[in-house]
Amino acid sequence: MSVAGINLGISIGQFVPSPAPQQIAAALQSVEVSFSDDGPAAFQLGFHADRTLGLSLDYSLLSSPLLKPSNRVVLTVTLNGTPYVLMDGIITRQELVHDAELGAATLAVTGEDVSVMMDLVEYSIEYPGMGDAVIAALILAKYTTFGVVPMVVPTLSDLVPLPLERVPQQNATDRNQLKQLASQHGYVFYVQPGPGYLVNTAYWGPPIRTGSPQRALTVDMGPATNVEKISFQYDALAPILVAGMVQDAITEIDVPVVTTGASLTRLPPLASQPALPTNLPFVRYRQFTGSGLNALQAYDCAQAVTDQSTDQVAVVQGTLDSVRYGAILQAPGVVGVRGVGYTYDGNYYVKKVTHRIRRGEYKQEFTLTREGVGSLTMEVQP
Repeated sequence: MSVAGINLGISIGQFVPSPAPQQIAAALQSVEVSFSDDGPAAFQLGFHADRTLGLSLDYSLLSSPLLKPSNRVVLTVTLNGTPYVLMDGIITRQELVHDAELGAATLAVTGEDVSVMMDLVEYSIEYPGMGDAVIAALILAKYTTFGVVPMVVPTLSDLVPLPLERVPQQNATDRNQLKQLASQHGYVFYVQPGPGYLVNTAYWGPPIRTGSPQRALTVDMGPATNVEKISFQYDALAPILVAGMVQDAITEIDVPVVTTGASLTRLPPLASQPALPTNLPFVRYRQFTGSGLNALQAYDCAQAVTDQSTDQVAVVQGTLDSVRYGAILQAPGVVGVRGVGYTYDGNYYVKKVTHRIRRGEYKQEFTLTREGVGSLTMEVQP
C-alpha cells in the first residue's frame, strides 16, 4: 500500500515473518497502530474479504494460515526514503463483518506488540534478596527468543531487601508485574520495535525526556503548518502532594514522608511555569498510608504519586497529516510545538500516537503532556 510517497510494507509468519503474498497485500484497506507509554502497543488491519471463486466453503482470507492468531506481524513504513518499523506484534483476534446493504464483507485482524507473550500465564514466584530493577531485568530475560532487549533503569530506592525482612512476591503475569513495579516508582513500561528488524526494546524506567526533539508540530504558520487540529488542556488540580508518617522498617523510628514537587526522574523540565510550585497553595494533598517500608522506600512510593500526577497537568491532543509533517511522530519521545503563543509553545513529552493509514491518506493522532505552561525555549526543532 502506498500513500503519496509513503510506502507501507507488511510481513507475516509464524516464527520469522516474510513479505505478505499479493492476495493479502491487495486486500488490505486500512491500518491502525497505537503506541503509548502506559500500555501495550496495538494494531488493527482491515481487509476487504471476498469469497474464493469456485466451490470454496469459506472466505479466502479466513482460510489463509497467515492471518491466524499467534502469528507475528511486522509493519514497516518508508517515508522520504527512510524506513521505520511501525509495529512488531502478534495477532490476537479476528472479526468478520458483513454489510448486507453494500453486499461486502470486511475482516479485521487485531493484535498487540510482542509483550502480549508476557501476559499469557500468571506466575507465583519469590525473588529473595532482589530489588525491583533486578526483578524487572530477570523477567525480561525470559523473552529473548522474541528479540526482546531489556533496557532497565535502577530506581532511586532500589535497595536489596533482606530475605528475612521482606521477600518480593509475584502473583501475576509477567507484563502486569512489570507494570506494577514500574508504577510504584513513577516509572513506565513499554515495548518498542527496534533498533533492528525483529528486535524489540523493552523499556522499564522513568519517562524519557532527553535526546533531540522531533520535528516541530506547527500551527497557524501558513505553508509550514502541518497540524490539522489541536487542543490544549490545563488542569490546575492535577498535581498531588503527599505527606504523612511511616515507621521505618529497619530502625522502627517514625519519620515524616513529604513530597514537594517533581523528582529527578522528570528532568529536564519542559515548562517554565510548572504547576508545582506555581499553584501553591491551590494544590491537592494526599495522606501517606504505606507500611512495612524503610524511610527511603516510603519516600520513593510517595514521590511516584506526585510525579505521575504532574505528568497530567498540561495535555495536548491533535491530528497531523504525515505527508505535510514529513516524518513519523514517535511515542514516547519529545516534540516541539510552535505557533500557538508562549503559554503553550515549547517542548512536550509524546505520550501516545495513533497511526491511521488508508489508501490515499495517512494521519497521526497524538497526545502530549508536560508539567505546566510556558515555553523554556525560544526555538524548537523545525
